Amino acid sequence: MPYRQRLAAVKHFHTGTEKLRDAGGPVTRIVLGPRRLMPPIVLATSPQAIGDILSIKDGTVDKTSPVFDELRAILGTNLVNLRHRDWQPRRRTIAPVFTRSRVGRFAGHITEATETVCRRWATGTGSVEIDLDAACRAITLQALGRSVLGLDLDDGPGEDLGARAAVVADPLSVALNYAMRRALRPVRAPRWLPTPARRRARAASAELHRLAAEILRACREDPDRDAPLVQALIAASDPVTGEPLSDREICNELIIFMFAGHDTVATTLTYALWELGRHPAHQARVAAEVNGLGDRPLTTADLPRLEYTHQVVKEALRLCPPAPTGTRMATTDLVVGGYRVEAGTMLAFGRKAVQQDPALWDDPMTFDPDRFAPHRSGGRDRYQYLPFGGGPRSCIGDHFAMMEATLALATFVRRITVESREDSFPLTVHFTMVADGPVPATVAARESTGLELAS
Repeated sequence: MPYRQRLAAVKHFHTGTEKLRDAGGPVTRIVLGPRRLMPPIVLATSPQAIGDILSIKDGTVDKTSPVFDELRAILGTNLVNLRHRDWQPRRRTIAPVFTRSRVGRFAGHITEATETVCRRWATGTGSVEIDLDAACRAITLQALGRSVLGLDLDDGPGEDLGARAAVVADPLSVALNYAMRRALRPVRAPRWLPTPARRRARAASAELHRLAAEILRACREDPDRDAPLVQALIAASDPVTGEPLSDREICNELIIFMFAGHDTVATTLTYALWELGRHPAHQARVAAEVNGLGDRPLTTADLPRLEYTHQVVKEALRLCPPAPTGTRMATTDLVVGGYRVEAGTMLAFGRKAVQQDPALWDDPMTFDPDRFAPHRSGGRDRYQYLPFGGGPRSCIGDHFAMMEATLALATFVRRITVESREDSFPLTVHFTMVADGPVPATVAARESTGLELAS
């Protein structure tokens, strides 16, 4: 590829990895400049090559790439960006917070938030034009407020559904965009230089830390405050050393949880509803499945009976993974996909590229939830589908995200019919992949159909 095309492909995480895969193969070496300015990049887009990167447990492949260096500098250290030596004790400490039994405590928050948002349209007799992205962000923000912040962030009638979401999303977007843009520049201004972009990013980071500190202080002052995630982090301790998390560490983790619990789940839910709004037959199957559970709030006990809804969420994550590309740094020479990679090389792995590879998936761009039916999932490589990553540093909140998205989707479709107004889904990336603008749809209260689940 010509240099400018290579540079553009590297900068566009949500589309570039497929272009590089097609131009260079499953293991591609990309040089954008002298090593002293920008390390060479090796991009893995095959299950074997991705597994060679993610399965390493000893820290020789570490989160010291420019992307994570910049994230640490602007947001502080957290479970996502910690270096291996510091990540191990943090993971030990936080892992009990995200067990399946603990995560189940948040189920009521997501179903109640979805019911609240849907009620605005379910009481009318006609259809309403909405922005799916704003609606789903309102849902996840309300659930986040109750489970993490201990606050009721419900928008009042007539208010913009996205107004409250902006309180969290806007400063986070500013900080993440700054870190990503800076990481991908071969030449960077020194960090001490107060550029306008850096001042904005630091102000955004300060606002996020202020919010996290207020939440933590309120929970310490009131141990009975209904903020289960914060209370769990306060109570957490390293099972080896007995050390609890410091206030700074808790605040840093709260910031990344606010981002992960809001941004990524909202985009997954938006994309799933957009696809259902384009495929009435799939939407009817979800409605029939959830109607079979009776008219009551859904709980985690219902998840085994929401099999098709779960498949819809998995297919949405295949086509629209929140993190389309991941990065690491090789600290020693290693083998990736049969090729020797030198120490000091940035390792990139294309989640979206492997999840949409026509060599691995039949008709990969077609929305087909049945590809995740049990009889069709056997024999699939572990690293062929990895929306939450893989190996020791896979996402600690994967159960939480899947539970939230599945229960929210089932609750939404139970109450509301949705018809998408556009045939394309706008995408952009700051740190994760999100909707690049409104996602228009028409919604209306759903009438009880009494349909049985289609075979």
